[in-house]
Amino acid sequence: MKYIDLRSDTVTVPTQAMRDAMYRAEVGDDVYEDDPTVKELEAYGAKVSGKEAALFVPSGTFGNQLALLTHCKRGDEVLLGEDCHIVQHEVGAASVIAGVQLRTLRSSKGALDPEEIEGKIREEDIHYPETGLICLENAHSNGRVISIGNMKAIHSISKRHGIPVHLDGARLFNAAAYLKVDAREITDYCDSVMFCLSKGLCAPIGSLLAGTSKFIKKARKGRKLMGGGLRQAGFLAAAGLVALRDMRQRLDKDNINALLLGRELGKIPGIKVFIDDIHINMVFFDISDTGYDGNKLCEELRKRNIKTNSSENGLFRFVTNYWVTEDDIHYVVKSMKMILSQVGLVD
Repeated sequence: MKYIDLRSDTVTVPTQAMRDAMYRAEVGDDVYEDDPTVKELEAYGAKVSGKEAALFVPSGTFGNQLALLTHCKRGDEVLLGEDCHIVQHEVGAASVIAGVQLRTLRSSKGALDPEEIEGKIREEDIHYPETGLICLENAHSNGRVISIGNMKAIHSISKRHGIPVHLDGARLFNAAAYLKVDAREITDYCDSVMFCLSKGLCAPIGSLLAGTSKFIKKARKGRKLMGGGLRQAGFLAAAGLVALRDMRQRLDKDNINALLLGRELGKIPGIKVFIDDIHINMVFFDISDTGYDGNKLCEELRKRNIKTNSSENGLFRFVTNYWVTEDDIHYVVKSMKMILSQVGLVD
């Protein structure tokens, strides 16, 4: 049975080209650095992200937490936005794995104030932790893309104070598509970056952490400590290569489809779509004015072969991806209208 799955772009499955590449992949023991396909992926990942080296890791959360572990010493303080993924959706891992303190800053829809960051950098004092890292997120998990100018200003402050910047770039290439720039124009303003292969790029598993050769050498040992030595990982890396070489070039289509979905949902009485926040492939909207129960909506959509998550903090999020077509979007909107019309909310 075919479902239209709008829960996330993490639900994507490998393309046929990926499956073929996985079948043919040459593999070896990656912990011994003997897997040629992993090496090829890491080299290509470093190239497209503008960094010296890269490391294949199991997931985005793994890559972010490995970055914190590698950049920081225990007891350091990390400056980051109050609404970023590392704070909101990574299970408090920073305290468990890296042993660092997170100091959250006010976020203007994902953008941080450079002046506030500079004001929060710790002075040398026996009572204070040291500021060990600044973390940014682009594209942000709220669906917005942060301007390069904002990142540049923060990076300039970090250089002046000798503090590295890590970028959670889980959807880096969606952000690049929105800004119509090469991803390296974004990553110029960070010292390390994590980007996912398994979201809109459709690979089954994996992310890359990229930075200087020295940083990645240290991170490789941290990856082993965290249980990320995957041995014959070339089968997965082969799919990752297809993702980076082919799939990142088409992400603008997902962004365009999200905008279409948002505009059409916004025509339904009682649904408030945050249209100005649709920068990438995410549509956030509020149905509270309809009075319709969110969980019931998910149930009714499921009956029509549409998978969605219920609301979080009062907002729904629908996410487009490679497997969601323009026709699917029109079907989803039609289904929403039918469901609401049954209780007299839509004519």
